[in-house]
Amino acid sequence: MTTLSIQSIQWIILLLVSIGLVGISPIARNAAGFFAGVSKSNTQPGFFLLTSSLVISWIFAKSITNAANLGLEFGIVGGLAYAVYYFSFLVAGIVIYQLRMKGGFQSLYHYLSSQFGRSAILLFSLLISIRLFNEVWSNTMIIGSYFGEIGSMPYVMAIITFTGLTLIYSLRGGLRSSLITDLIQMMLFGILLLMILSAILPQYESVRPIMTSGKWTMATGLNLLFVAALQVFSYPFHDPVLTDRAFISGPRTMLHSFIAATGIGFSCILLFSFVGIHGRLIGMEGEAVVQVSQTLGVIALLAVNTIMVTSAASTLDSTFSSVSKLAIVDLNPTGNPSITKGRLAMVITAVAGSLPLFFSPEIIQATTISGTMVLGLAPVFLLWKLNAPRISFHLSVWTGIIIGLILTFNLLPEQWQFTDGRYADLFTLNVIGALLCFGLYCLPIPLRRWFPNSAAYM
Repeated sequence: MTTLSIQSIQWIILLLVSIGLVGISPIARNAAGFFAGVSKSNTQPGFFLLTSSLVISWIFAKSITNAANLGLEFGIVGGLAYAVYYFSFLVAGIVIYQLRMKGGFQSLYHYLSSQFGRSAILLFSLLISIRLFNEVWSNTMIIGSYFGEIGSMPYVMAIITFTGLTLIYSLRGGLRSSLITDLIQMMLFGILLLMILSAILPQYESVRPIMTSGKWTMATGLNLLFVAALQVFSYPFHDPVLTDRAFISGPRTMLHSFIAATGIGFSCILLFSFVGIHGRLIGMEGEAVVQVSQTLGVIALLAVNTIMVTSAASTLDSTFSSVSKLAIVDLNPTGNPSITKGRLAMVITAVAGSLPLFFSPEIIQATTISGTMVLGLAPVFLLWKLNAPRISFHLSVWTGIIIGLILTFNLLPEQWQFTDGRYADLFTLNVIGALLCFGLYCLPIPLRRWFPNSAAYM
């Protein structure tokens, strides 16, 4: 089969999957369906629908790529390091369950507004806006890379086509469309993952070579694994794709779904890292998913391409629905939510979120740097019962942002790093940042009685 015919089939897959999702997506008739995922019969999403949506919305195209690349670089240690991020579901589920059941809060914005005021809402909105903005380019960039070199016409056309078709079905039904299509995408992902593993695992007498690949040292993957273990306590709270879904079902249904999504998401990402680990064992270099899939035959190659399309689409439609809810509902809780304005917010996000593609950003930065910048959210949500003053929020969150900027601009001297190897600076700054954020968040609490009339302590 020629390169041209493979590319033609890739285009057919992209169009069939995307147009198919447009066809099955429902049309939202009211704001409850568009912004909260309520069905036509006015019922909330159930366990299976919510769980599948959580998992597939977090199995991004960039997550799959990162998991495979880390498997290629560090073996099983790299795969585990990335899979640990999926414990974010467990942390978020438990904390938000308590916020809803014991605190009576109806959203994260409700809690932040009640506890820390308008300034906290604005800063929090800025952080999650950056997160949502990243999700557009970091996922569509990967789709484009399967059709041509960065900047080439096939690359650009694939991105425009994919983004446009995903936007169309998102505009139709908002969050309800996202939930329904996520269920289909999750089923398809499971089938395709089994196809890929069935092409890899029979090449080994047992899974022992895969499970024993890599070295358990800080320099060979543990730096990132411990970073993930730290970030799961803050990372989920800046992702409205995850947190929005924590308020659209009953509290118990939500908690059970988040617990189930932890195990399923962790397993799916770890299993997909086997693609990179296989590449490591046979001596490959470069982009793991692309290189390995080319050795597994045309069927496996096309299965990988389909996985990328479905996973990217699930994340992109969730991003559009979250942006819409943020702009129309969260920032204007007393207003009458307009579906038209929500759709306009989606269109603006699709266009603006594609602009970074002209600067060829490094995909991994969409995860690690934003994860570091939001370290300050951990004490805000984990210690919600402390009734901390407003200044606590700002001391913690701004400290996380500063730590993230130090990482972004490579300002940490090498001699200050706690460990060696790749991600040593990331590990060092996350340890320091976590300690500072918790310390500064708690510091003003005992001082409150000294400044009873200060606005910062209201």
